Amino acid sequence: MSVTGRWRIVAMSYYAGDYRDMMEPAYIEFAADGSGEFAFGCVTGQLFGPGDGNNVARSWQGNDEMDEAQGNGWAEIQPDGSINGQICFHGGDEADFIARKWTSSTAC
Repeated sequence: MSVTGRWRIVAMSYYAGDYRDMMEPAYIEFAADGSGEFAFGCVTGQLFGPGDGNNVARSWQGNDEMDEAQGNGWAEIQPDGSINGQICFHGGDEADFIARKWTSSTAC
């Protein structure tokens, strides 16, 4: 199984209430080439790192409330098909998350 794809962040233990969905539905996306992106609350970032698989570690650059931010993080597939991970801010917080594969349907 691979983390490649778009995942809906469904829980973040460090943040209260519905903060994670403040600006848009919280998500993290991994591409097989090591790129990707994420958004939660007022934080957005671009991911950089090698490969894909059932666990990955990547660095990121982005914004936290319009201030430049960067760090690293990891994600790992769980037996139930979800991923657990962490987005770490350089010199700051660590945001734990749980995400489920994002499936969407479009009505015609």
